[in-house]
Amino acid sequence: MSHAQRPANLIVGTLLALVSALSYGLSDFVGGVVSRRVGFGRVALFGQLGGFVGTAIVAPFVSHGVPQPTDLGWGALSGVGTGIAMTFLFRGISRGAMSVVVPVSAVGGVALPVLIGTVVLGEHPTALAWAGIVLALPALWLVAGGSTGSGPIAGAAIGDGLIAGLGIAVQYLALAQAAPEAGIWPVTAGRAAAVVLVALLAWQLASEFADTAPAQRHRDDLLAACSGILAAVALVSYLFAARTQYLAVAVVLSSLYPVVPVILGVSALRERLRASQIIGLAAALIASTVIATS
Repeated sequence: MSHAQRPANLIVGTLLALVSALSYGLSDFVGGVVSRRVGFGRVALFGQLGGFVGTAIVAPFVSHGVPQPTDLGWGALSGVGTGIAMTFLFRGISRGAMSVVVPVSAVGGVALPVLIGTVVLGEHPTALAWAGIVLALPALWLVAGGSTGSGPIAGAAIGDGLIAGLGIAVQYLALAQAAPEAGIWPVTAGRAAAVVLVALLAWQLASEFADTAPAQRHRDDLLAACSGILAAVALVSYLFAARTQYLAVAVVLSSLYPVVPVILGVSALRERLRASQIIGLAAALIASTVIATS
């Protein structure tokens, strides 16, 4: 983004990134709950199918012109990241290790894009924005109740979280490279690639964990598809945010999504917050405010 970018565009980018976080948080909450009933592979697959159908219907109406193959290629690469991220994220959650896999994936998905945005792309957010970014990383960990834990489940969940975080980073970085003229077609291309990859991954991984795959339920399949549509909305919002904001800022704000399932867990599922999560929520609120006003 040009250093002469207008402040108004920066504000729009900030708001879009926060919309992305809200949509992602709702998606993870719905998908996480369903994955404990119907299996992580099925949730990931139906989620990507829902996202593909939704964006394919909308793309012709909101995009102008014909997308270039390069832009579709970046979108497809982003979808590869999405497919990896969602499969391993939901596998970790289905193992009952949400408090480990979510913060590991969230922080991992933020760190690499921020590093590349500043070192490789030469972006220079303000000092105040950097303060918010630095504060957001531990806030994400605390909000999700992050703990390294011990034992085979915790160890496996850390592995799932690291792989999911790498996928999230690829998703963010690749999608940001698509040209504005491509509209949201790169997101549609990404959902198509994610459907194929998730189908292959789910088939391979489910054979290793056959005991976690319950009976098929149409209602849960529909909820999984809705989760994917919400994730697609999040990606579209992030795509436009990355075009009007610094990549590092857009990624960090979009990655505040763990705040949403935690709040919903308290309000809808009557879960209790630990002291560390309360501190994390406060830090996340401060971080987002600092970045938004920088």
